[in-house]
Amino acid sequence: MFGGHVAVPVNSPHLRKSGSRQLFSELETSEMKGAGSTQLAAAAMLPSPVLLWRLKVMLFFLWGFSCCKISWDSVMRMSLDLRDLFLYEAFLYYNPLLLVTAAVWFWGANLWVFSQSNVNYSKIFDLDQNHLTHKEIWKVATWMTIIVPTSMTSYLYLYSHGEVSWAASQPVLLYTAVAIILIFPFDIFYLSSRFFLLRTLWRIVFPFQAIAFADFFVADILTSMSKVFSDLERSVCRMVHRQVATIAWFEADSVCGSHSVAIPIVLVLPYIFRLFQCLRQYKDTKEKTSLLNALKYSTAVPVIFLSALKYHVFPDNWINFYRPLWLLSSFLNSLYSFYWDITRDWDLSGFTRIFKFTKPHLVSQLIYGQNWVYLWVVGSNLILRCTWTYKLSAHLRHNYLTVFAITALEIFRRFQWAFFRVENEWNKMNSKQNVQMQDISGEEEKLLNLNNHNV
Repeated sequence: MFGGHVAVPVNSPHLRKSGSRQLFSELETSEMKGAGSTQLAAAAMLPSPVLLWRLKVMLFFLWGFSCCKISWDSVMRMSLDLRDLFLYEAFLYYNPLLLVTAAVWFWGANLWVFSQSNVNYSKIFDLDQNHLTHKEIWKVATWMTIIVPTSMTSYLYLYSHGEVSWAASQPVLLYTAVAIILIFPFDIFYLSSRFFLLRTLWRIVFPFQAIAFADFFVADILTSMSKVFSDLERSVCRMVHRQVATIAWFEADSVCGSHSVAIPIVLVLPYIFRLFQCLRQYKDTKEKTSLLNALKYSTAVPVIFLSALKYHVFPDNWINFYRPLWLLSSFLNSLYSFYWDITRDWDLSGFTRIFKFTKPHLVSQLIYGQNWVYLWVVGSNLILRCTWTYKLSAHLRHNYLTVFAITALEIFRRFQWAFFRVENEWNKMNSKQNVQMQDISGEEEKLLNLNNHNV
């Protein structure tokens, strides 16, 4: 019984030596199978990306409907006399950030078109490898679209229900959070992109160095947002003087009133910065085109200050003398700016290639090579250039809904302008590279001919 031979399998794990690997390999294989099945089971439990996207869209529209409903009910609770003044104040605090949000959405659309048409915008703007793509830009715009209207809804709701102190804190908290995120020194919230933006703004305000393409491109965008900066100054002024959700700011002649001299000063600053850039560019390149461009930005100065004179001169003087001058300066500024867009900033000599995507796409099929695109761009640019002066005029700012709509249309016009301006710069860079390559090849041929002659 004990002495008999027992047939033991050769591959029995009980007879393996300590250095053998078969036992561990079998255990590892079983563990890998278990882990793989666990991962597959977890992946099967997760919803599909399409379902998640639909859920996000549904929640977004549900949130938007809730904000609109709460805001409407809050406004309807107020008396008719107070309602218009209150909406004017609410628009003053929140329309700058709403317009900035729209500009971010538009810039994401610009980057998307550039990426689809193989326009190397990172090379044009001298961006590093960590620059934001259109998806990340749209992600930032989505959060801005959620946060800003939510704060505005809270402001309307709290004020209409008698919580004035809590209502007054809503725009203050929002502006403080935006400022902190913008200057936050740690490596979160796209630090490199925030640093690039702040550095570009610094170079715009203090043009002590050669002007890069990103410098005057951003400066041109700032000119379209001059009304935004004017409202930001008015909002911060009222926050500093504790006039949020009070009737103190209704006095037009107060330090934060609509007759303040700070309004035209802030309106004109983006044009002054762009004017100094042109002068700096002329100093570096000696091109007379820079002086003509500087003249274009200088034509906005009389539009702004002649409009502000309405509150500081007698009515008869305004009607008989200053208003005709204001209309004339507005006409000259609009036509000069339109002429410069068509002949200098853009290149409409042939059909643009910016909408010729590398892959088939519906947008490219509808836009590329179509005559209506040029008719629309030129026509809308002319009309919006003429209405542009409306937002530069301080004496028309009490029509806050009209000014808001015109400012939004101006930002849309600038979004259109960016397509053709960046493409024009990209074409210039490619032509310069081709010329340099031809020069290099010509020099090489000369050297080869000299060597052959010496031989």
